[in-house]
Amino acid sequence: MVAVAVSERIPNLLVVEDSETQAIMIRRMLESHGFQVERAASAEAALDHLNAKLPDLVIADFHLPGMSGGELSRQLRLNSRTRSIPLLMLTEAAEVETEREGLESGADAYISKAADPDFLILRIRALLRERPAVLEEKGDEMPHFRRLRFLVLDDDPTGLADHSATLLREGYLVEAASDVDSALAALCNADLPVDCLLMGLPPRRFDSVEACRVLNARRVEERAQQAERSTAPFLLIGIERDGAVSKDKLARAFDAGLDEFIPTLNDHGLLRVRLRAIVRRKMMQDEMAQADADRRERAITVERARMTEALTQANAELGAANDKLIETQAKLVQAAKMASLGELVAGIAHEINNPLAFILAHQATVQRVLSQIGSQDVTTEKARGHIAKAQDRAVAMGAGLKRIRDLVFNLRQFSRLDEGGFQLVDIFEAIDTVLTLLRPKLGDRISVARHYDAPPTLWCSPALLNQVVMNIVSNAADAIEGKGLIDITVTVEGPDYVILIEDSGPGVPEEVQERVFEPFFTTKPIGSGTGLGLAIAYSVVKAHQGAITIGRSPFGGASFKIAVPLTEEMGQPSSPAVAMDEQAPSRQPIPGE
Repeated sequence: MVAVAVSERIPNLLVVEDSETQAIMIRRMLESHGFQVERAASAEAALDHLNAKLPDLVIADFHLPGMSGGELSRQLRLNSRTRSIPLLMLTEAAEVETEREGLESGADAYISKAADPDFLILRIRALLRERPAVLEEKGDEMPHFRRLRFLVLDDDPTGLADHSATLLREGYLVEAASDVDSALAALCNADLPVDCLLMGLPPRRFDSVEACRVLNARRVEERAQQAERSTAPFLLIGIERDGAVSKDKLARAFDAGLDEFIPTLNDHGLLRVRLRAIVRRKMMQDEMAQADADRRERAITVERARMTEALTQANAELGAANDKLIETQAKLVQAAKMASLGELVAGIAHEINNPLAFILAHQATVQRVLSQIGSQDVTTEKARGHIAKAQDRAVAMGAGLKRIRDLVFNLRQFSRLDEGGFQLVDIFEAIDTVLTLLRPKLGDRISVARHYDAPPTLWCSPALLNQVVMNIVSNAADAIEGKGLIDITVTVEGPDYVILIEDSGPGVPEEVQERVFEPFFTTKPIGSGTGLGLAIAYSVVKAHQGAITIGRSPFGGASFKIAVPLTEEMGQPSSPAVAMDEQAPSRQPIPGE
């Protein structure tokens, strides 16, 4: 809810007047001065109106049918929702006693209906001046303003009628019962809760002490059933008839559950004052019960919010732990796969390398002998043809054997990534060297742009350039059809030394991005690649505790980002877990593998 000064909007006034003529005159006068006016014909109707909407000020006639203006004022002041509303009391003439009663009941001002209308307007504006008003926003749940309900229990028809009439004149809701069973039935009606039970004492047809005990038992039961209720239990009040209640009987009644006792009173005015005091007590109890219920609700809301926050945080932590577990599992699977494949390819390379060396040696001998024979005089044309054909076959066989040798070299490199050493490498010079080696493949068809925005040196394994950068650039050159572009950027991003290689080729399809680092996986035609180049690159970057990722380049092709973590000392990666092979041959693998 939002507090707004009344002066910022048109004030709304509630006029409580039973006379139709007087109500019309007052309404016209007030509306002519810019007020919004609503009317209630009785105090009871005014209370019902307050349940739906709060006015900025109430103007009430003191002499109203049923509940008087004074009692209406008391009801307003007893309710926490309406006690701050200004109330202006009207009467027919200057009645001193009436004015005193009206002001004592809680009215803010008292004025005669015969007073100058301008004076009445001035009093109204003074009461409204700078008074904050509460705007009832949609969804606000306001405390319920209600009329108290009395249950009158009396087996004497005359007493039952008198007590009911007195309570009705005070503006209360009244229900009558002539025996205890009827009273219990009324108390069990949850739709019409009873605030006070007024019992005539002594009863003629039932025992008052037993009645108090039974009614109090019902109250205890009701309290247990509605532990979280926002109103206090009903009050049990005894009213004496003809001074006939003995002291002993009264003491036993109080012990059985009686809350209040009103002795025989010939003055009806004093009786009403007594009843008002009891009602005030009950309404204060209700207000305290409502405050307790509100506190419990706020505590529940706060606890629920705290538990929701804790649950959300726990779910987030579980989600993060699960993601980390999945990531760790993937790394373990990849590490296990790489380890097993390393052992496999090392064995294959070893088994191939021995016979390959034997064949290469004999191939060279055969080629040399054929060359010697070819340089000698051959007598027949047929012999010369056979020799030339054998020489061609020997050369072709040599090319194939060299390709097998290169494959074995790559297999050995892949299987021995943990045997190398780290050193201070000039990254810029190394990249330039790689590009020089790949110049025959790049030619004039592909242009290469370099952007160096990082320290030139990096503590790493030379394989980071020899195996990783060369394979990625070579693959990019193979993927580009016709003329194209390769862009190499070296920079530092936070704690990482980054080499970004982007091309204008067709890119890597998303469905195969997760497999490109698997050994022997290739998208090239059969015979054009071994599928080990990116697998080696992946293992080398991991050996540097780094990461290699694939994306889409701004040129439309693939983007490979190599990120290696740095330390504070001149870009040295911290404690490399895996080193490179110092004894590996110095020759570079065939570009594109």
